[in-house]
Amino acid sequence: MQQQKRGVTPGSGRPKSRKSSSTNNRRGSMQLTERHREYWRKNVRLTSILLAIWFVVTYVVGFYAREFNAITVFGFPLGFYMGAQGSLIIYVVIIFYYAHYMNKLDKEYGVAEEDR
Repeated sequence: MQQQKRGVTPGSGRPKSRKSSSTNNRRGSMQLTERHREYWRKNVRLTSILLAIWFVVTYVVGFYAREFNAITVFGFPLGFYMGAQGSLIIYVVIIFYYAHYMNKLDKEYGVAEEDR
């Protein structure tokens, strides 16, 4: 015979719904301010731009590698260079730029993590 777990609706495996006035009050007071929305708009915009750059470097440059081989960089065809070194360098630059920009944005909006 199976024992019922405390706080779980029988047969569903999901927790029982506990709607209390204190929960609803907390949710009501957690509305986003215009400052929160502005922070997330900037965050999503930056992420979208960096993902677009990542996509171009990863897929578009790879797709047109033969055409790019007519261009030479440091004595190597551009398609080969991007596959071997260039794209990796761009990925690292994207990561450092994102970290730097987000630290600056966090400080501007007062949500920065404190150094310990």
